[in-house]
Amino acid sequence: MTHLTLQAVTKRFHTAFAVDHVDLAVPDGKLVCFLGPSGCGKTTLLRIIAGLETPSSGAVAFAGRDLTHVPANQRDFGMVFQSLALFPHMTVAQNVAYPLRLRRVERSAQARRVAELLELIQLPHMADRPVSQLSGGQRQRVAIARAIASSPKLLLLDEPLSALDAKLREAMQVEIRLLQQRLGITTIMVTHDQREAMTMADEIVVMEKGRIAQVGKPLDIYRNPVSEFVADFIGLGNILPVTHDGGDRIGLPGGQQIIVDAAPRANGAAGEVRLLIRPEDVSMRAAVASPGPNVLAGKVTFIRDVGASLEATIDCAGFTLTAATTPRETPDLQVGMPIFAELPPHACKLIAARTAH
Repeated sequence: MTHLTLQAVTKRFHTAFAVDHVDLAVPDGKLVCFLGPSGCGKTTLLRIIAGLETPSSGAVAFAGRDLTHVPANQRDFGMVFQSLALFPHMTVAQNVAYPLRLRRVERSAQARRVAELLELIQLPHMADRPVSQLSGGQRQRVAIARAIASSPKLLLLDEPLSALDAKLREAMQVEIRLLQQRLGITTIMVTHDQREAMTMADEIVVMEKGRIAQVGKPLDIYRNPVSEFVADFIGLGNILPVTHDGGDRIGLPGGQQIIVDAAPRANGAAGEVRLLIRPEDVSMRAAVASPGPNVLAGKVTFIRDVGASLEATIDCAGFTLTAATTPRETPDLQVGMPIFAELPPHACKLIAARTAH
């Protein structure tokens, strides 16, 4: 069931389009991430959904009700801002209770709801502590508890983890995702971090220059991006300019030809497509008996060793490749050693080249 729908939503600031004719349906009970670089329109779109911005044109509807011109305080949505916006002069319990006070909920009901939420976020022992004395992760949890105190129909998160250090951020990603699944609340989260989106989302909306570039499940977008922009933004990838005559062979920058299995996603003329192959799909061998068409000779020029995994840069004739491996798979890998890189035909994707704007 789809609860939130956007129809041709556009937001102009003077002559610039922050959001440009966006159509989107958000399914009930799912966590959807708006993902894209700074300035792509994702936060503006979230603010339009929240009622903090009015679209220049288009419509926002929730559960069949037109909300396009309904004020934010009448939408019954919860929101967590990037700054969290907690009240420093209040205790944890007072912050969580604040939206209930605004709705004039009786005190006994407020107390019960606050106690329930503090148990949910695992901070019942900190009810009377000022929020100024909390850690970053604890403040994050309090902000979420406050946002869901009045049982909103939709939860909106605007880059809520951006101020946390890397380890805490990853822990909070899992925590928020588990909480969202437990509550079953439809959630939209803005982020520019593709790892965050891949970890948390049921569905990712990739945005580029105010428009939606692709919508889909995280793994679908990672494996089958529709364009060079999406492929480059979602995860690491080898993206190479190639020539293509419409058959199953493509020409690489160094003049070599390789075979691709899948029908090309891009049907442009030669020079208008790119080859995408993910680093984990590039196989490395020290020697081969008889090189096939998809086996390229090269030399290792750089190794990024992060303990559990290795990333090797391979210099081939006319271009470089990045291959992902492990110390167990390639125990003797060294800079300067000759190597053969195999590009499996099924892992080679042809995608539309990035267009100049």
